[in-house]
Parts: sequence; C-alpha cells; structure tokens
Amino acid sequence: MKLTLKDGTVFEGKSFGAPVSASGEVVFNTGMVGYVESLSDPSYAGQIIVLSYPLVGNYGVPERKYFESDKIQAAGLIVADYSENYSHQLACESLSEWLKRSGVPAITGVDTRALAKKLREHGVMLGIIDARPVNAVRRRLTASAFVDPNKENLVARVSIKKPETYGNGATTIVIVDCGMKENILRSLVRPEITIVRVPWDYDFANEPHDALVISNGPGDPNMCGNTIENLKRAMLMPKPILGICLGTQLLALAAGGSTYKLKYGHRSQNQPCVDQETGRCYITSQNHGYAVDAKSLPHDWAVWFTNANDGSVEGIKHKSKAWRAVQFHPEAAPGPTDTAWIFDEFIRSISI
Repeated sequence: MKLTLKDGTVFEGKSFGAPVSASGEVVFNTGMVGYVESLSDPSYAGQIIVLSYPLVGNYGVPERKYFESDKIQAAGLIVADYSENYSHQLACESLSEWLKRSGVPAITGVDTRALAKKLREHGVMLGIIDARPVNAVRRRLTASAFVDPNKENLVARVSIKKPETYGNGATTIVIVDCGMKENILRSLVRPEITIVRVPWDYDFANEPHDALVISNGPGDPNMCGNTIENLKRAMLMPKPILGICLGTQLLALAAGGSTYKLKYGHRSQNQPCVDQETGRCYITSQNHGYAVDAKSLPHDWAVWFTNANDGSVEGIKHKSKAWRAVQFHPEAAPGPTDTAWIFDEFIRSISI
C-alpha cells in the first residue's frame, strides 16, 4: 500500500486498516496520544492524518462513549510504527480492528518524519492512499484523481440532521452542530441547563434560547453560508455567544471579518496561546486549517488570544457584548484542560 501526494511523491508501507483506497487532504498531527479522539473528531472529515509520534496503537481502542462522534471521520491514517499488541484497562479492540470495521485505510512503516517535514515546508497537500499492491502495474495518477475535500460543504456531511435535546434545566443553550466534538456537550452539561443541539443550517435565531454555542467542524468556513446568515440574525440580540474552532471563524465572518487558510494548520495538543488581556500563556489542544484575519475584524471586536508560535488569531471577543470565541479546544479530548474555565465563564455570562 502507498500514499501518493499530488506532487508525485510516493510513500510506501504496509496496510493495517481496511484494504480500500481513499483520497483527501494530507495533514500532520504532532500529538503523542489521542488517536481515538482525533480519528473520531468530525473536524478531520476529508483528511488523511499523518501522526508524527512514532508509536501508535499501543493502548488499543475503548468503547464508543469515549469517542468524539459515532464513527471514524478521517479519510485515512498514516503512521511510522503500528503496535499490533495493545494494553489498556479500557481497551475493547485494536486500532487495526477498529479501522477495518470502519472501512478506513491505514499505512504503517512510513517515514512520517520526512512526510511531516515535506508538509511543513510546502503546506498541506492532496493525497491518495492506494490499496493496490505496490508492485502492481498501474497507470500514473492524473491531477483529477486528487479530490480536494475543502471544495465540498463538509459541515453539511458531518452535522446532525435534526435537533436533539439534553437535560431539562431552566437555562437553554443552543449548540449549532457544525461537526461538534462530543466533549463540548459533556463540558456544558449542568443540572440547571437544557441543551438544544441543532443542525448547521437550522434557523437557530428564532429558537428560544438564553445563549448560543457555535461548534467546531471541518473545511472552509466560507462554505457555511446558512450558518453565517443565521448568526447575523442572532447577533441582533444581546445574548451570550461562544464559538469554538470553526465557530470562531464563522463568528468573525458574521461580524464582517475574513478568514484565510494556514500553510499547514495547527494540529496537536501543545499549542501555546497567549491571553492578550492578562499576558498568560496556555497550552492548548488544536485542530484547524483556517484562521481569522486580525486586520479584518470590525473596530468593536478585539483579538483575545494569539498563537505564541506564529502570531495567528486564537480567540476573538466583542468589546461590549458577551460574544467571544476561541480557535483552540477548551474541551480538550485529547490534550490539556488548562482552558476548561472558558466554559464556566461562558455559563456565568448567561445570568449576568
């Protein structure tokens, strides 16, 4: 089995997932753990994940309740060294078994260090995992064979199809599911709160609520025109709004700002982000390929967090209203929970 990049570079290895081919955007993640959460994160829809940490699979796969969605969302997986033997008290099956059962291809034995360096220098690239034997006679892949997932509305693919309700508290929070990680839901559940989870294109502005959350999700934020228009209507009311990851970009677009695609994105659990109000630096979990253009923000908005590595926007905040958003993942899963306080602060803002 092999991975072919659009520029013709080939990386060969051994299959340990489903014996099928797949195409997508090849991205790298530098996290040392968390392959279960990452593979089930809807933000990875349409992407082939390269894990730069060499040893993968050694703690197996737990039961469904530890996933971030109901299935593997990534198009494929590339690792250096797959561990066939796993050991963990919560493990129910091996990573290989999970991949095969889910119909997702994976390759081991690849020089992921060289592959990650290539993506870092040239930016994310389109690629194809080819399930045919390496020594098989094959035709050269044409440019049209490489499918760019960002030209599709990936959010529409991964969002729920109809509203769902959790809890029966007096305070109602509407979560717009653009590909929401389930730990966001877990982080917001309180006895006093009712959560109404709605599809990405649902007219949530007319849904009775006390506060609004715009979730993470995959792809180009400009593909979510319906969400942006609904957000504009919701912003005519002074109710608290919290955006997470893609939600930050959507909130910025609704406010009149713009976004751009990062060269190779931020995908890891050790991204340093600086709070511009306090100067404190937090270590955060991230998974995004687009960012907000700070210069495009209207005068009544401010940059809340910046990335200490490249200076990109990691959070925005309205100067007078309770509207704010973070590009990183305060719910972690995987990664540090240093910024979990953002959920508590958001909930307190509802009653102010």
